[in-house]
Formats: sequence, structure tokens, C-alpha cells
Amino acid sequence: MKMHKIAEVEIQHDIMVANRKLAQRNQKILDKSNVFAVDVLGAIGSGKTSLIEALIQNMGHKIGVIAGDVISKFDAGRFQKYQVPVVGLNTGKECHLDAHLVEHALGDLPLDEIDLLFIENVGNLICPVDFDLGSHLRMVVISVSEGDDTVEKHPLIFKDADLVVINKVDIAEAVGADQEKMVQDVKDLNPDVTVIKSSLKTGEGLEEIIDTLEKVIQKN
Repeated sequence: MKMHKIAEVEIQHDIMVANRKLAQRNQKILDKSNVFAVDVLGAIGSGKTSLIEALIQNMGHKIGVIAGDVISKFDAGRFQKYQVPVVGLNTGKECHLDAHLVEHALGDLPLDEIDLLFIENVGNLICPVDFDLGSHLRMVVISVSEGDDTVEKHPLIFKDADLVVINKVDIAEAVGADQEKMVQDVKDLNPDVTVIKSSLKTGEGLEEIIDTLEKVIQKN
């Protein structure tokens, strides 16, 4: 039994090492093309797709999108209507993207025609945590409708986040969620991370999200 566990640990370690190497290669490809990449993570229904749509419409960049999902055609179709380059990645039974999948998608994108790439990860707060994609920034989107204990229940994804968006704050009172508790829970795990409260319905927080992204892009 012990040998079985050791074998599992070794295989998992090898997978992580291989993924990190591929992620580093992805970032070199992006850097060579002067493309800044944002890995957008969050649960199903958190508002990832809607946020990316809003950013496409309001940021003055040449934007491309990788849409990852169990069946990607739905979100990919939403992005295509904005006339931006989109690659859909079907993960099938897998609950996350990995660097290998993203590497293939980069080969299908006109990198010389974009300068900002959003990678929409699969809707999950657990599986994507350990899989670096080669992005320059990790943005985690959560909704107050998921419950104000969501951060406490999924600490790892927030520890690694560069930007956290707490979305749908306009309905916080209606769903009985304490948005300030959610902000504090994130800060307790990751004191230096930027946390922004937003409502894509009302427009609250969108300008702050854009300003934050622009500042990081300029520094990169």
C-alpha cells in the first residue's frame, strides 16, 4: 500500500514539473510576441465570461481570448461576437486547463495581432490551482451568490491570486452575503493582493479593475 502511495506522489510530482516547464515556455512565447496574458479563474456562475466581455468592450487593447471549458463552444461564441480572435479549448472530463493545452491554443492565435490575452479557465475553484499556464497575472472572480464562506472553503486559489474580484455585490443583501467578510478573508490569506468589489450589472468596480490591469501591464 505504501508503495502505491509513493508511486502516486511521484507521478503527480512529475506532472507538476512538466507543466511548470511548459508554462515557462508559454510565457516566453507570449513575451516574444509582446502579449500580456491573464488567467481568469472562478467557479461556474461567478461572472468570468461577463467580466471578460466587459473588458473587451472597455479596454483599448488588441485582445484575444482562450475559452476553456468542458464544452467550450458556448463561451467562445459569446466572445466571437466582439470580432476578437478566440480559441476554444474543450477539456472533456478535466476540470482545469493546463500548460500543454494552452500551448496548442497559442499556436492557433494570431499573436502578432494582439497585445492582451484573456485565458478563461474552467469553472472551478480547486482543480486549476496547481496548474500554471504561463500567464503574467492570475485573476480570481467570485460571486457573493456563492456564499460569504467561499474564500474560507477554497484558500489555495486565493493565496496564489494577483487580483481578486468579488462580483455581484449588488445582490449581496438579497442573498445574505457579507461582502466585507469576503474581502477580509481574502486579505487574511493574501495580504498584498488587490481585492475589488464589483457588479457588472451596475458597472461598479469595472473602472478599478481596468486601472489595476493597466498598471500591471505597463510594469511588465
